[in-house]
Amino acid sequence: MEPIPIPADPFNVIITGVGGQGNVMASRTMARMLVKQGFHVTIGETFGMSQRGGSVMSHLRISAAGMWSPQIPRGRAHAVIALEPLEALRVLQTYGNPEVMVLTNTRPVHHMGSVKADLAYPGPEVMRRLLGYLSEKVWMIDATDAAVQMGNPILANIVMIGAYSVSGDLPLGRAVFEEVIGETFSSDRVEVNLRAFDCGISQIRDRGAVGGSIL
Repeated sequence: MEPIPIPADPFNVIITGVGGQGNVMASRTMARMLVKQGFHVTIGETFGMSQRGGSVMSHLRISAAGMWSPQIPRGRAHAVIALEPLEALRVLQTYGNPEVMVLTNTRPVHHMGSVKADLAYPGPEVMRRLLGYLSEKVWMIDATDAAVQMGNPILANIVMIGAYSVSGDLPLGRAVFEEVIGETFSSDRVEVNLRAFDCGISQIRDRGAVGGSIL
C-alpha cells in the first residue's frame, strides 16, 4: 500500500501523560493504525515513576520512506498530545516550536512533584496562557470527564486519539481505528472504544475549532 502524503517526513508526534493514563496503549494504537496504511513508525518510550504517577512519554516518528531513530530531536515535534496538561508544558519546553500543534486534556493529575509547596500546580488560566505562548495552535478538551461519563476514566486516551484525528495531520480515520481495536479487544470493549473515539471527534468539531485554537 502506498501511504498518502503527510505534512513532513518524518512526522514527529509526542504522546505524553503520567503513569496509569494509558499513554503506551494510545501510542501503540496510533502506530498500528498508521502501519496498516503503509507507514513506517518508530516508537521511543520513556518512563518516570509510572507506578507513582510519574511522567510517561512516547515519541512516534512516522515516515513513508523508512525507519528513523526513536528519539525526536529537540525542538522538532510536529504534534504533542498530552493526557495531562502540565506534561504538555514539560514536553514543549524541550521539543516544542511555534508551529507545533498541541492537543491537551484539561484534567490535571497532581502527582508528587506538583503538590510540593515550592512547585504549585498552574491554574487553568495560567495553563492556557502558557500553552498559547508556546504554540500557535492549541486544542484543550476535558477528555477525562467524557471518559468518566462512559464509565472508565482511562478511555480519555481514546478520546484524545479521536480528537487528534480531526486535525488532518495524519490518516487516523474511524474505519482503521475500528479495525485495530477489533484486533485488540473483545467485541464488548470495541463498542465503548468506538464511542470514546467518536466523542473525541465531537469535542473538536462541535466547537468549530478545526484549523484554529480552542483555549
